[in-house]
Formats: sequence, structure tokens, C-alpha cells
Amino acid sequence: MTQRQIISSIANRLATVLLLLLISGCTSKPSALAESSIFTSDIDNFWVAFDKVNSTEDSLQQLQFLKELFIDKGTPGLAAMMEAKNYSAEEYQYVILHYPKFWNSIRQHTQQATDNRAALALGIEKLAQLYPDLAPANIYFTIGALRSNGTTLDSMVLIGSELAFANAETITEEFPDYLSHLRSYFNTVPGQHLVFLNIHEYVHTQQKTTIGYNLLAQTVIEGAAEFIAEKALNIASPNPQISFGRNNEERIREAFAPEMFSPNFNNWLWNSPDNEFGMRDLAYYVGYDICRHYYEAAADKSLAIRQMIELDYNKEEDLIQFVEQSGYFQQPILPYKASFEKSRPIVERVSPMVEGDQGIDLDVTEITIHFDQEMDDRYRGFDFGPLGEDNVVRITRILGFAEDRKSLRVEIEPLEPNKRYQVVFTSRFVNAAGIPLQPFLLDFKTGVQ
Repeated sequence: MTQRQIISSIANRLATVLLLLLISGCTSKPSALAESSIFTSDIDNFWVAFDKVNSTEDSLQQLQFLKELFIDKGTPGLAAMMEAKNYSAEEYQYVILHYPKFWNSIRQHTQQATDNRAALALGIEKLAQLYPDLAPANIYFTIGALRSNGTTLDSMVLIGSELAFANAETITEEFPDYLSHLRSYFNTVPGQHLVFLNIHEYVHTQQKTTIGYNLLAQTVIEGAAEFIAEKALNIASPNPQISFGRNNEERIREAFAPEMFSPNFNNWLWNSPDNEFGMRDLAYYVGYDICRHYYEAAADKSLAIRQMIELDYNKEEDLIQFVEQSGYFQQPILPYKASFEKSRPIVERVSPMVEGDQGIDLDVTEITIHFDQEMDDRYRGFDFGPLGEDNVVRITRILGFAEDRKSLRVEIEPLEPNKRYQVVFTSRFVNAAGIPLQPFLLDFKTGVQ
């Protein structure tokens, strides 16, 4: 171990000890039940598989090692993480082989997962004091493929230890552009904030859903978990979005408001820092501050915490009532919804299609989608219509946007005679300002051959 690694290890252990003292007030003892709900065996299994993968150049043998030594031996948490993030043995193989410096720099830190068991148990106890109806949940320290530091599935907290234990010295020089955001995340030394991350995710296991139907719902879901973790642990959120948001509150609120009813999260969640603020994931701050305003305005603080957790985020009436009671926007928010809907691009027509019962030429092999606004040519989305997969118009190739980006040509599979076809152009299409398309159903019949 190098001197730098020794210093880093000592710093991590001291941070855990200090957090224990802050949480417990030097009087509590860790809950045996809580500690028994924390699982770390996936980490050990991964590194056994990792060494075996690197012992051979046979790709099929590498996949076999990953399946036998890691995936098949995995905890329910590993299976859940793989399901939640759609990880595969092939993706693990790819990241292991392409980023060896990264893995070697993170290895020792992931093996410190057991050092956090007592602090986590105390954090869960504090959360239960704040919300007495806390339902039990298991915490799994897993290893992912660089796409999640923490998530949940049902009653399981799932920690991607390869990201969550990183620090400023974790090597990222091998990463491609789409992983470049991890450098700034690692510089925040997330390994020192594992308890906070876990309590944030634990709150998610108590909520009615973790998937919001629109940006505002998802924002409050994430913000509630962030705010409640802060109150439970009685420490400030370590996430840079929160401190940044406090210093830019008015600008952020003004930019967020017109998009709050959008079904797309691109500009505010799980995005890159390449935006007007130079900071990613600012919806975490917006949701946090909505909940902070709500809490501070509430006469019954315990009830306010309960309402944050038990809110039906996807019941629009209840969500709007909660947000307006917080006073965060200082005015009714429904007009923002009407304004947003009015701003959305639409499909004006599709050529050479004729909608309805009129038959169309079976020789048609491409279609052109005409929009009423300039579109962002990086985004597009297609889906089945109400009749499902058997009747979908299959897009075989994207031919490209016109120069004015107000129309898109696509190639389609050969059409069958006397058949009804459908395809939905979804809200994954966005205009030049990032506003999503109003979904459009193309529905037509072909003629008789």
C-alpha cells in the first residue's frame, strides 16, 4: 500500500468514526437487526471473478467465470441491481477489460464496506425515530458496471460500490466521454458519505413509487429522500447540487418552472453538467428545497415528514397541493402546465401517408415526419400503437433530418396488403429548446394488392 493510499484509508475510517459520534451522541449501540440486514458478499465474489477474468484471454471463459463466480453466487441485491440497470455479464466483461486502472484503484476501497455496518445501523435507527412506521429494508453493497452509485428495487437498497467508494484519487483516465461526469463525482469523495447515500436510498424504499410521471413528481421524490436523510442524520447534505442551489436559488427556480410538467427529465436529472448552470442533477436541489419550505411552514413537523414519504407523487392533484402548500413557487403552478403544453412541438403531417380507412400504396418504403418547430436531431423515439407489436410500422433506418430540422425521413419495412398499421412518435423527440413532442399516433391501412 502506498503512503497516499494509507492516508486515504485512515481518512475514510476517521470519517466513519466521526459520523458514528454525530449520529449516536456517544450513547447508542448499533441495532443487531439493522446490521443483519446489510449484505456485502457480492463485493468479495466480484473480485474473485475479476481475478479469474484477467487470468485468461478466452472471452467465453471470461464470461463463464463472471456467471459462475459472481452472478450465480450473487445476493438478491445483485440480481435486483442487474434488473434495475439492465446489466449483463457481457457489460461487466467489457468494463473489466477496458478500465483496468480504474478497477485497481477502487478495489481496496470497496473492501471497506463492512467498516460501515455500525454507522449504517445507527443511521437507520435515527430514520426510524423520525418516521416511526419505517418498514424494514435490506441494504446490499453490490458491484455494478459504472451506471449507478445507488438505487432501489422494492424493499432493497442497492449500492453500486464501484462508484460509491470512489475518491479524488480514483483513476478515470481510461473513461470515454459518456463517463466523464464521474471525475467530478469522485472528487466529492463519495466514499466518505456512504451513510447519507444509504439513508437517502432507504427513504426511497418507503415511498409509494420511485418513478414519477413528470419532472415535478420525480423532483419531489428525489428531494424528499435528500431532505429526510439530512434531517434524520442531523448533518448537511454532502451533495454539491444542494450547496450550489442555495447560491443560485432564483435562477434555478425560474429555469425549472416552465419545464416542471414535462415527461422528460433531460435538463434536470441524470444529465451532464454541460448546461447553463454547469451543474448536473439540479432537480435534487429543487425537490429538496420544496420539501424544506414545506417542513418549515408546517406546524406539525412529524406530520410533515410523514406526508413527504406517503405522498402519492403521481396523483397530480395531491402533488400540486403539496408543492403549492410549500410556497416554493410563490404562485399557483397550474398555469405553468397550460403554458408548457402550449409550447410543445407537434407533428403536423406524415407524408406520403393517408390516415384512416383509405388504402395507401404498398410500394411506400420511407416516410417523412413533418414538425411545426425546429427539432433537436439528437433525440427521437418510436413506440407501438394501441394495437401492439403485430401492427407496428417498423422503422429500419433513420435517413436524417432536413436542413431546417423540421422534418425527418425514415425507412420502413415492406408493407403487407390489407393491413392496419400504427406507430407512435413519442415525447423522446424534443425541439431545439429541449421541450418534448406531444405524442402522435400514425394510424393507417394498406390497400389490397
